[in-house]
Amino acid sequence: MKFLMVCLGNICRSPLAEGILKHKVKQEGLDWEVDSAGTSGYHKDALPDVRSIAIAQEHGLDLTDQRSRKFTVQDLEAFDIIYVMDSSNYNDVMRLCENTVQKSKIRLIMNMVLPEKNIAVPDPYWNDDGFKKVYLMLDEACQMIVQEYRER
Repeated sequence: MKFLMVCLGNICRSPLAEGILKHKVKQEGLDWEVDSAGTSGYHKDALPDVRSIAIAQEHGLDLTDQRSRKFTVQDLEAFDIIYVMDSSNYNDVMRLCENTVQKSKIRLIMNMVLPEKNIAVPDPYWNDDGFKKVYLMLDEACQMIVQEYRER
């Protein structure tokens, strides 16, 4: 399986989701690929936000091998499932889809925890205190992803 995590700038939420899921995949011995991207190109080649790096380190994860990149049309073919952090990301990615197969790959990540509720993972960029909440939300969602797809 190939999973892509997507947020706006690819420096806060999606790098955390990538790091968390990669860690869980390694723990489970799964042969999955996990990557992340942003719908904007604001932070091309930048490290994740220092606050994302810090909260990940508190949980034993290292995000410093990641670099921000912009989501591309090629990602729609390269990945099996694309998890987005909020409805704005969802709409931005859906606009790039060329067919129903591509559209079927796009999912709001928190629907893994609360199906059909369309809950957003809040962007913590402007709120230092939000990183802990975002980490916990993404950790729960990534655990559900592992449970859902482990047997496939």
